[in-house]
Order: sequence, then structure tokens, then C-alpha cells
Amino acid sequence: AYDGLDGRRRTTQLRFWPPPASLDARHAAFRFDLAPGKRVLIHYEVECDPDGQHEARPNRRFLSGAVEARRALRLSSSRAAAIATSNEIFNEAIRRCICDIYMLLTDKKTGPYPYAGVPWFSTAFGRDALITAMLTLWLDPEIARGVLNYLARHQAHIEDPVADAEPGKILHEVRHGEMAELGEVPFRHYYGSIDSTPLFVMLAGQYLERTGDVTLLTTIWPNIERAIEWIDRYGDRDGDGFVEYGRRNKEGLVNQGWKDSWDSVFHADGTLAEGPIALCEVQAYVYAARRAAAVIGRRLGKTAYADRQDQHAESLRVAFNARFWIEELGTYALALDGQKRPCRVRSSNAGHILLTDIATPDRVPCVVEGLMHRSSFTGWGIRTIPEGEARYNPMAYHNGSVWPHDNALIGLGLARHGYRNEAERLFRGMFDAAFYTDLRRLPELFCGFTRNRAEGPVRYPVACSPQAWAAATLPALIQSTLGLGFDPAAVAVHFERPRLPEFLQEMTLYNLEVGGERVTVRLVRAGEEVAINVVERTESIRVQIAS
Repeated sequence: AYDGLDGRRRTTQLRFWPPPASLDARHAAFRFDLAPGKRVLIHYEVECDPDGQHEARPNRRFLSGAVEARRALRLSSSRAAAIATSNEIFNEAIRRCICDIYMLLTDKKTGPYPYAGVPWFSTAFGRDALITAMLTLWLDPEIARGVLNYLARHQAHIEDPVADAEPGKILHEVRHGEMAELGEVPFRHYYGSIDSTPLFVMLAGQYLERTGDVTLLTTIWPNIERAIEWIDRYGDRDGDGFVEYGRRNKEGLVNQGWKDSWDSVFHADGTLAEGPIALCEVQAYVYAARRAAAVIGRRLGKTAYADRQDQHAESLRVAFNARFWIEELGTYALALDGQKRPCRVRSSNAGHILLTDIATPDRVPCVVEGLMHRSSFTGWGIRTIPEGEARYNPMAYHNGSVWPHDNALIGLGLARHGYRNEAERLFRGMFDAAFYTDLRRLPELFCGFTRNRAEGPVRYPVACSPQAWAAATLPALIQSTLGLGFDPAAVAVHFERPRLPEFLQEMTLYNLEVGGERVTVRLVRAGEEVAINVVERTESIRVQIAS
């Protein structure tokens, strides 16, 4: 037991069955006489803050707990579409993805919520859950529903500089440890994330497009309005139209985008950027958030509000392309620093811009070419920072490593703009990386060394595994290569220029759901084309293919 400075006693209790022959503070010793072929099971139980009720032995509690856990996992995962292919190794990898996603889901009063990762981030994070929900939206919209409900309930209502909180801001992180309870670290309810707020509105728009669930959007509409108001009032600190961050608490995060290492935002010569900092991908998220708020607003009859958001989005698009584009690099600047100087650095951040239409059409091919260049694409995936940049290091957390979720978002962006071949290359690289990892499980990140024949990716030693948004990577890349979309109004599933990578001859998607109807389809690769057969469907659902 431990008596914390917050006045709380924290206890860990260990129980054994059968009882050990001897027991002290460091060892439990057992003694058995085993005949040939005989088996003995030892059950041990580790319980945090036990309630003192131990009517059952550890072996019985384990068996009943295992049965209940398996039943709960099957019940939750049964909501999702199922995936089976002609490649057994890929089947192992995709089953691991689905199992990990549902293992990391925690049932809140507001619905299922994916905790970020084990062991370092086994708690509620805003950004991680929002992105995980986006990547799995086609698979199971209930995850997005739970995330939106939870984050709406925990939206900031007051200014609190210690927690980097401002009215309308969306949560970054929750912690309940002793240091958080005492305020020694600011992470009890911490809001130091510049992108969670626009991502919240962005996900709400995607959820409506996927499900047509106007009821939920009506419920959280006040939260969406407050999030947009935060963007206008607090996010844009200097009134230049861009959203910037700068911590208000010296104990908080220096950098507040998804790359939140202290050295992740820098200039071409390697000097660190000083804030307030406007990240390129955050402007794209804000653009998408305003477009989403406009769509939702029109569905709810708020036409004037929707028109204003569209106008703001268009103004942002013009300003963004004028200030962030770096012609000599053929991509968008990583960020603008506090003096509005662009960080002339190539990065995977620019790939997130492709999730939206903020980039002008003539610049998209340049961005794609840079992302797929050998200095950036390792053969496994796209590096966070490409080789040749001042702070490039393939073993750095955010300055040269490869993050699966980063590649999943880029893959969706590539598909959005019609770059199916490039999305397919990312799919191939990520699957091959999973082939070399334990349990076929993609970790939080791995090192960004160039791929060598007969060698797997180099592990990042302290990466979380499992990690929710990493587990969602392969499902998202399936969506990107198939051009998979949903139309709840027409009760239709549609495939736009679907592709299957060469390692998949066939794929069956079971129980794709839209508008309360379900369909199962089989896809078969025939050269560069994909044939789609409807295996089973409910009465009114349709399958549409655009080639």
C-alpha cells in the first residue's frame, strides 16, 4: 500500500491459488510432485484498490472474468463490419487490428471510448480518440458517436491557464494519478491540444455524412457552436485568420499539435520555432471544421450560420495558400512561427492537408510527389520528417520516424484526390511492416530507416503497443484503396475506382451497414480492375460502383 500526498491510500493485492508453500514480500514459492504428463495450473490475481470481497478463489474468478470479457468483446465487435481475404497473413493482421481496437474501447456513460494506448497512454485522449474514430468510421460508427458524446460533455467552460483551458475548447488528456490530483502536473483535465477542437467538428460532419444521424447532431450542436466560437475567439490569437497555439502554463506541452515533442517544429536551419505557432495541418482541420459546421447547420435549418462558415472557410483557403505555400520545396510550410515566418521544412504534416480541399488543385500533385519521394517514403511508410531536413533523425520520436496513423490519414487524403496507386503503396508498406511485428500488430511508431531486403522495420523501443490509432491503420487503408463511401439518404454503399493491392486477390466485407440496412460484398481483383459481387443484403440497400 501507498499513502499519497493527496490523502488517498492506493493498494495492490496479490492472491494465489493454490496457496503457495511459502510467501514473503518478494517471492511466492510453490512445491509440486508431478508425474509424467501431469499438469498443474497456478492462478495469481493482481487487484488494484481491492474492495475486500473475495468469496471466490482466484482460479474461479479468473475463469468467470475471462468468459465475461470474451462475451463483452464479441458483443461490441459484432457491431463492426467483418473483413476476410484470400491472404491468411493479412487476415491475422486485420483480426489483430479489430481485436486491439475493441480491447482499448472503454464503456463510458456516453458510449464506447477508445483509450489511446498501452502502457503509457491508457486513458482518455481527445485527439487520439477523434482520429481513431475517423479511421474506423466506415467500420463502426458507434465509436465516433461515443467519442463525440464524451468530448462534448467534457468541453471546457471556463478559462483555466493551468489546464490550458478556454471556453469551447476540446479535451486533450485526462489523468487521475497523485501528481495530477495535487496539481503538480496539469494533466488532470488538460486542454493543451490545438487540433482537438477543429477535429471534433470535423468528425461530427463526417459522422453525419456516414450515418445521417441528425438526432445526435442536434444534441451536440451547442458544443459545435462553442467549438467554432473558440476557434474565432481564442484559437486565432492575433486576428490573422490562422489558428495558433502557445502554452499558458510552463508545465504544459511546448508543442500542441500531434507532433508534441519539444523539438518537432523548427526552421530550415534547425533552430526551434518560437510561438505562437500556426501548424499547416491545423489550418486544414479548421477549414474542414467550418465546412462541416456549414453542412450540419443547413441540416438543422441554420442557413445564415452555415453561409458565414462557408465564407470564413473560403477566406482561410485563400490566405493559407498565399502564406504557407513554399514554391522551392513544392509543398506547404510546416508552420508559421510567432513572427509569421514560415518554417521551410518538408514534413508529413502537409499530407494531412489532403484530407480536405484547402490546397489548390495545381499544388496537390507537388505535395503527393514530395510525400512519395524516396527521401520521405521508406518503403514501409512516410516519415514524419524526410531525410535531408536539419533535424531529421530516423530514431527521433517525431523527426524522422514512421507513424502508422499518420500514414493512414495521408492514405485517406491520397484517395480523396484520386491517387489510388500511392494509397496502395502505403497499404502495402504498412501490411509488410505488420508482417514483421509481434502478433502482426502495428505499434505506435517505428524507426524511419530505409527498407532493406529481408529485414523488418527497426523497432522504436518504447512505442505503445497496442495503440488505438495504429490499430485503426489497416482498416482505414482498406477504405482508401477501395474508395468506400456511404449514402444514408439513398441507403447505398458505393465504391469509387476500387483497387486491391497485389497481395490480395479477394476480399469479403461482411455486414456493411447504412441506414439500418446491411450488405455483404465480395471483391475480386482482375488485373487493374476489381469485380464486386453482392453476396447477401437486406431488402432495400444498394451497392454502387464508379469506375
